Parts: sequence; structure tokens; C-alpha cells
Amino acid sequence: MKVLFENLDQKKIRKFLPHREPFLMVDRVIAIREPDDRPIDIQDIKTFVGVEVEAIKNVTANEPHFVGHFPDLPIMPGVLILETMAQVASFSLYPLTAAQVETGDESYQCVLMGVDSARFRIPVTPGDTLKIVTKVLHTRSAIWSFDAVAYVGDKKVTEAKMMANMIPRSSGRSIF
Repeated sequence: MKVLFENLDQKKIRKFLPHREPFLMVDRVIAIREPDDRPIDIQDIKTFVGVEVEAIKNVTANEPHFVGHFPDLPIMPGVLILETMAQVASFSLYPLTAAQVETGDESYQCVLMGVDSARFRIPVTPGDTLKIVTKVLHTRSAIWSFDAVAYVGDKKVTEAKMMANMIPRSSGRSIF
């Protein structure tokens, strides 16, 4: 797969994602890759099927949810793992918006619409590094679907199918 973007740091992540602490869950985007069989065309969202995003989230003991989930056995809540996966999946749109993100002009974001087939296989605890890999499964107008998998090391800890709506930040309305 051809790498379109790599090593997006916190500065670029913050320009793209609207989230802030404690809900900014992406620490680094390792790579955004186009499909193996063809290049993407930013004029045709159907060519984004197969776009893959790989990112990491470092799980630290000082995150606020660990105070109560669970104090004697801290486990990252599954819903926050899913949120992390959704934020990573939204970077599938980055090739569409990279120029706008850099200039601060209008940009777009993914709003999570649904999660299916979520499975939590191994608990995620402080000190773990989550590697999340997402892949665009389908695009139809403003609705995109993704396959998302989270790993700690080489072990799959969570997987899910997700759907999101692509909307301009300022209008809150679909662009397609």
C-alpha cells in the first residue's frame, strides 16, 4: 500500500480533530495508506474504499477514567477504546482535507453513527500502547463505514465495524 501521509504529530492531529483532553484519544497517526489496487481520487469518494489508517494511543495511569474504572484493577473502558478507534477512522478523510487543515480553512469531520460487532478480547490497562488499524469498507454519499481493530503488541484486543457521517465543521450538515 502506498503511504499518503505518515507520522502526523499532535500539532497536526489537533488541527484535524475537534476533540480535546480528556477526549482527544489519538497520540500519533503512523500512516494513512491508499488501497493496493488503485490510487485515490479526492474528487471521487468511492475511491477511498480500502484506505487504511494506522495510529497509536498511549494508555497512561493518570487518565481520569482510571479513578473509577476500576480502582483496584484499572481497565480502559470499552467505550473509550471504541471512541479511539472512531477518531482514528476519521483520518481516512485526511487526504480530502489536508490542505484545508494546514491553512485553517473549512474542514470536515466524521461523526460516529453506529457501532456493530464490537468485541473486547483482552483488557487494556495503564502502560499499554494501543495500535489501531482502520480500513474504509464502504462510502455512500456522506455515510462511510469502517473496519477497526485495536492491538496491544501483536494481540488483538478489540474489533468493531463502525459507521460515520462526514460533515463540514461549521454547518453540521452533510456535504454530499
